[in-house]
Amino acid sequence: MREVTIKLETINDVKNFVSAVTKFECYFDIAVDRYVVDAKLIMGIFSLDLSKPLILQIKTDDEKEIGDILKAISAVIVSE
Repeated sequence: MREVTIKLETINDVKNFVSAVTKFECYFDIAVDRYVVDAKLIMGIFSLDLSKPLILQIKTDDEKEIGDILKAISAVIVSE
């Protein structure tokens, strides 16, 4: 599992992010404060406080897949 800090500032950021992560088979969660939602569900993401940085949990041990994921979502990554 890998954790990455992301920032989703606009509606388009959220749409593009969900579109990118749904292309992968592994599981993703987004955590902020005490809330955790499935990162592939757009309505779940909109239920979070998007003014704060979000922790994306990438649930796979395949380093190649993690690299592909990080490349696909590079526009919203704050820190790895």
